[in-house]
Amino acid sequence: MKAGHLHRLFGRHSCTVAALVLTTIFLWAGEKNPIFISLLSSEDRLRMYTLDLSVADFDSPVLLDSKETEEYSHLRAMEDTEEDASRKHSDIAVKDIPVLPSPERVDESTILGSFVNKQGCNYAKGRWVADSRRPLYSGFGCKQWLSDMWACRLTQRTDFSYEGYRWQPDNCEMRDFEGSNFLKRMQDKTIAFIGDSLGRQQFQSLLCMVSGGVEKPDVEDVGWKYGLVKPRGAVRPDGWAYRFPDTNTTILYYWSASLCGIQPINITDPATEFAMHLDQPPAFLRQFLAQFHVVILNTGHHWNRGKLRANRWVMHANGNPVTDRKLAEIGNAKNYTIYSIARWLDSQIPLHPGLEVFFRTISPRHFLNGDWNTGGSCDNTIPLSRGSEVLQDESSDLVIDGAIRGTKVKILDITAISELRDEGHISRYSIKASDGINDCLHWCLPGIPDTWNELLYSQL
Repeated sequence: MKAGHLHRLFGRHSCTVAALVLTTIFLWAGEKNPIFISLLSSEDRLRMYTLDLSVADFDSPVLLDSKETEEYSHLRAMEDTEEDASRKHSDIAVKDIPVLPSPERVDESTILGSFVNKQGCNYAKGRWVADSRRPLYSGFGCKQWLSDMWACRLTQRTDFSYEGYRWQPDNCEMRDFEGSNFLKRMQDKTIAFIGDSLGRQQFQSLLCMVSGGVEKPDVEDVGWKYGLVKPRGAVRPDGWAYRFPDTNTTILYYWSASLCGIQPINITDPATEFAMHLDQPPAFLRQFLAQFHVVILNTGHHWNRGKLRANRWVMHANGNPVTDRKLAEIGNAKNYTIYSIARWLDSQIPLHPGLEVFFRTISPRHFLNGDWNTGGSCDNTIPLSRGSEVLQDESSDLVIDGAIRGTKVKILDITAISELRDEGHISRYSIKASDGINDCLHWCLPGIPDTWNELLYSQL
């Protein structure tokens, strides 16, 4: 009799109930079981970890499949030799940096709100249009800040049509950049670029943009205030800082290719290895964050085995060497670090009123028929041969987009718009490049990084 009642009660709904139970088990397994996770696509994993990431848990990094991991492992940026040579970067200025706390679970309404806002104004969706007012500064000038190796007007290159375009978002107001107005808006503020040589390009671009490429003898070198002085025997300092006295605006750059805390394992041994703390921010950022008003981060192209070996970097997490083989894979370690620093900054922003933090998405490489050291090239000089429009709503950099989702860190989404501009690379024209070596990673200046700064200007 009881069985009959139960059958009548649940009979018509049994399929629905079973489906709900199976769905619950499926989702629970996805969160708890690494074997289950390995069966998902990388995009699905990114979405899963966006919703619930614990940077203190080795199961938490956004995991890649073997194909993607191999791609990251073989990613080799063509950095100039001054950065490559013995930059055994140590973050010993700040002692006893604690392990990052696990962030709280992101509320789904926050994610939905972020998505709605992005749909209302997505700076990365739009088109490149010709503009006779470009470039914003002379390619022969700005010698005060612009490195010769990136000033393509000083090389044998003869085609500069890449300079004559601006980015026009579909549904956003794009402010016209004017250097004096930018400095006025940034009065009494400090802007900090922290990242690799692509971050350095953006830093130099901004300095040229705010000065119009004109010599500014009154601008003060204040690198010493941030410890940015060239150590004995080094080729260059770890960064630069310049103050524009009329508005008391400081623009600085700090070299941190991995955005990790880097510390010598044995400080008394000149040949020591360095602990690469995947779950700690660079000591420089922690030490000076309270003095910054705008921070722009980037990383990506140094995440390969060659770079780690050259710098004698050994992965650490939670204060110990990484033994988890999944986390030790290059792509997973990079993603783990990106999520870690995004969550740490999210916890810091409320403590520093007025602070704005941007995570810039990865700058695309355009090597064809090989890599930088195997005959790869980027010989195209025809603008927009890959098309002029970005139609997608979501970022092409799923890792950074996922890491900042639900946080107060903003995305500076430049990947898809830069992907269309393969003609803007230094290519074979770099002053320091060897015969047969093409630089299809860095950009000519003036050039594409100027647009990144226009997007930054509009989003501030």
